Amino acid sequence: MDNQCEGDILVRKRRKNVPVIFEKDTPGAAGYRLPPMEVPRKDPGTLLPGATRRQVAAHLPAVNEPEVVRHYINLSSLNHHVDKALYPLGSCTMKYNPKINEELSGRPDLAALHPLAPAEACQGMLELLWDFSRELAAVVGMDEISLHPAAGAQGEMLGIKLVRAYHQAKKNAKTTILVPDSAHGTNPATVRLVGYDVEEVASGPDGRLDLDRLRSRIGLHVAGIMVTNPNTVGLFETRFQEMADLIHSVDGLVYMDGANLNALVGLVRPGDIGADIVHINLHKTFSTPHGGGGPGSGPVGVKAALARFLPVPRVVKEGDRFRWIEEAPDSVGRLHPFFGNVGIILRAYAYLRSLGPEGLAEVSRGAIVNANYLAKQVEDDYPASHPGPFLHEFVTSLAWMRKFGVKNIDAAKRLLDDGFHAPTVSFPLIVPDCFMIEPTETESRASLDSFAVSLRNIAEEARSCPEVLATSPHWTPVGRLDEAGAARALKLRWEWPSR
Repeated sequence: MDNQCEGDILVRKRRKNVPVIFEKDTPGAAGYRLPPMEVPRKDPGTLLPGATRRQVAAHLPAVNEPEVVRHYINLSSLNHHVDKALYPLGSCTMKYNPKINEELSGRPDLAALHPLAPAEACQGMLELLWDFSRELAAVVGMDEISLHPAAGAQGEMLGIKLVRAYHQAKKNAKTTILVPDSAHGTNPATVRLVGYDVEEVASGPDGRLDLDRLRSRIGLHVAGIMVTNPNTVGLFETRFQEMADLIHSVDGLVYMDGANLNALVGLVRPGDIGADIVHINLHKTFSTPHGGGGPGSGPVGVKAALARFLPVPRVVKEGDRFRWIEEAPDSVGRLHPFFGNVGIILRAYAYLRSLGPEGLAEVSRGAIVNANYLAKQVEDDYPASHPGPFLHEFVTSLAWMRKFGVKNIDAAKRLLDDGFHAPTVSFPLIVPDCFMIEPTETESRASLDSFAVSLRNIAEEARSCPEVLATSPHWTPVGRLDEAGAARALKLRWEWPSR
């Protein structure tokens, strides 16, 4: 290692070791004073049973009000989030969430409505849900929509449960769902959870589904196929209709995973190219909060032949009034305690109504332009795994960095030092050491240029000073974590440090 590289690392390590104080306690400090009680004080023993009363006083920190405020402001800026900087997490569509939608969804007459309110007391909400499902169905070219699924994975489960219900009603002896080798990991897991066998179909050299290999797997045992379109290397499945025709020839159903729908809305409707079922991630395509294990919403659209199997309760319109249907003989049953994640649905409804059809098309065009622009900016160091043009995202392999002792996770951690979140790493599995980069339409050209500079600098550091990458991040509040160890030895309880 040359002296310049060694000095560079030392500077970063000094910055890294600046302490970030979490525990705060200044004996005697106080940020409030309660006025004297104006009612006689009662013996706590008359208010709480002995078994529920604390035996030892709680160890609460003594802090004044400015310290409390600064503590939480500091915490709010430690994690990366889309309001802070670019979040190019491939296939997750981490785009900016308009704050006006937050305000609208938080209106007391909406947010405070009790989920068990009778239909006559919530006609406005029922109309909104019914209207949104109609508009969403039109966007994806389907006949009916269920808003029940609270996440994309739950939407997948509903989709494959609908496939099973369809075949059971027809007494079809089907055993297998076909899944491309580039599929999201939840796809085969969903298939197995519902009770089908998984049969993998390899992608062709162009990164798309290989129809010749698909033909060799077509048979009466095939219940359907799960296909992500655009797929996980950022390409549109140009022969989607041919694929659908093959599946339909054996009375199979086509489930389109809508995780990457952000490049299609307003331009292509899945129902028009052969899909029978599609799920829509409102927390991706329709710009609602996303990440941290929730919230989410994954509505499922279906063709008319599958509508009778959708979950209950359902909202129906009779004249100018709305009501619930609680029972349906062919329904797959309940999927959600109420009617889905209504807080997210409200945000997505506001987003959809504010954009309209032309606005949705501009969203897709913007996502496509940004992905291709960024791919071109970094192609010398990060060539795409498959030839474009791309849609919402592109995938590159960082396998070339291994000869310098650097892995894709090292490049990902180094991006944190420049204030960017990393792309998705090591997925899809068909591309070794991959980076899956999705900038989304909400990023400006200046933002993309800045990210491209960071990527090019990282490529140069891999060649000239790989130790900088191998030991990154250097400027974040904590260094590199043992993520595998954390997953195997969870510590879910925080304890006050010993004094």
